[in-house]
Amino acid sequence: MNTLKTVFLMTAMMVLFLLVGQAVGGRTGMTYALILSLGMNFVMYWFSDKIVLMTYGARQADEQELPRVYRIVRELITRAELPMPKIYLIPSATPNAFATGRNPGHAAVALTEGILNLLSDDELSGVIGHELAHVKHRDILTGTIVATMVGTITFIGRMAGWSLFFFGGSRGDRRGGGGLGELFMIILAPLAAVLIQLAISRSREFAADAGGARISGKPLSLANALRRLSAGVERNPMLNASPSSAHLFIVNPLSGGSFLKLFSTHPPMEERIARLEALAAGGVMS
Repeated sequence: MNTLKTVFLMTAMMVLFLLVGQAVGGRTGMTYALILSLGMNFVMYWFSDKIVLMTYGARQADEQELPRVYRIVRELITRAELPMPKIYLIPSATPNAFATGRNPGHAAVALTEGILNLLSDDELSGVIGHELAHVKHRDILTGTIVATMVGTITFIGRMAGWSLFFFGGSRGDRRGGGGLGELFMIILAPLAAVLIQLAISRSREFAADAGGARISGKPLSLANALRRLSAGVERNPMLNASPSSAHLFIVNPLSGGSFLKLFSTHPPMEERIARLEALAAGGVMS
């Protein structure tokens, strides 16, 4: 299913570029847009994970630097029957984590310095189990491509806005009101970006919570971790968090005052915790 989603997203990106190219430059614009979209799809598949990690200043950490994390990860990948992911450290006091990569054989788990300082071993095991569930479910490529795609759509909307601002009048005279196309993109691009994130991420967070609880065997520890992470992000939001990649994190990294939280890419925290508590009551180890 996630493979089909990935193919759909990459196809949608190509169609979007072709439509924009035609609106801006006719047949010539479509030709340039086709070339650009093929290049974008190549970059999204092979390098989107590296782009996201670089965006947050993540660096790969070895076992000597993070023995606690490697011990927990080795225990969990044995249970989950997954290969060892690369471990990255994000230099941020905000407690959070995400997984990225193309597939389980090329996966990475990124943890902030803040989460390592905040959580107990059991709570950290639940969080890493959640991220490994994303890897096992093959959410990571889809989620990372969505981050790149949303960023690109937002960029297109901004460029359309600048185009309309600087050239709207003269273009409208030449093309008979063609500026309406730019106005359409300005309005719809941000909305489309948010809807794509909502469609991809919310249901996958519930599945990753359940999968992480089973991999770690600690649903209540994961529930406690989510409570502490949510409170930690509210106290100390990630200032460099990008709305285009917010859906990758286990907890929404955007500040509580952000308008975008009205369209949160994550399910309500209370519901996530309630489902984990139900799993524990149903017999999963706590």
